[in-house]
Amino acid sequence: MDRLAGITAFVRTADLGSFVAAGRVTGLSASAVGKAVARLEAELGVRLLQRSTRSIRLTEEGRLFHERCRRLLDELDDAEASLAHAVSVPRGRLRISVPIVTYHLLVPILPEFMERYPEVELDVDFNDRIVDLIDEEMDVAIRSGELPDSRLISRALRPFRLLLCAAPAYLARHGTPGCPRDLENHQAIRFRFPNSRRLQEWPLRRPPDSPEPRVRTVMTCNNMEALRQMAISGIGIACMPDFLARAPLSDGRLATILDEHLDAPGLFHIIWPSNRHLSPKVRAFVDFLSERLFATGCEEVPKAMPQSHTPE
Repeated sequence: MDRLAGITAFVRTADLGSFVAAGRVTGLSASAVGKAVARLEAELGVRLLQRSTRSIRLTEEGRLFHERCRRLLDELDDAEASLAHAVSVPRGRLRISVPIVTYHLLVPILPEFMERYPEVELDVDFNDRIVDLIDEEMDVAIRSGELPDSRLISRALRPFRLLLCAAPAYLARHGTPGCPRDLENHQAIRFRFPNSRRLQEWPLRRPPDSPEPRVRTVMTCNNMEALRQMAISGIGIACMPDFLARAPLSDGRLATILDEHLDAPGLFHIIWPSNRHLSPKVRAFVDFLSERLFATGCEEVPKAMPQSHTPE
């Protein structure tokens, strides 16, 4: 570093013709510039500048050295400019872990992100398994529920609601439940969390002393897409997020039940490891999701619930 400082002081002095002028552009005093050049000359064992009371001029050796040092400092300036550009422009591979269910939310908007940031390569892992971001070297992840890991930083994203849904044909055969207790006469398709193997609880609002309805489970699965499709096929009632149910509710393949008895707010978060610098690519993705999709509240879900059904 001392030698580089000496080279910089030497080049600026040769370019500007005085220690005073070189001091102005380097932020040093004229005396400090002169000492830096003197130390460089002592290290090299050659005089680079011919000094007089009126002027400073390059020696023959100094002229040769100045040409090489000028190119060296120009290359250094270019390298610094390239680095500043690299750390300010989002670029590189971005590894993202997301639940399969968010496919319907992310896929429609990812092309817009890629067009906006063409130097970012997306590596998206749609997987219901909860990955360890640090051990598996993921940059960001989208999750819902509690986030107990203190090694992670999170930003709240899109809220959602859980709905109980069934096919109109199923409700025509079994009747439409009027209260949670009526579920005891129905069949359930239940979601099983991949990591804990725990069954998802249905978010029914009940009095404190009221037991949970005993619904007969006819199928469990660890994939929300499969759960939705089985509900559409008419084998039972399933619990799913509002955005996943939107399309089949709109076209009549599913109907909601017991809406007034559900207490099911949820929230997605985007998370990243706290021990990593928030790189431009990560910041760009976090800001993009907040701006483009998840910053909005729960969307109104179409109501496709039949007025009444009676068993055959």
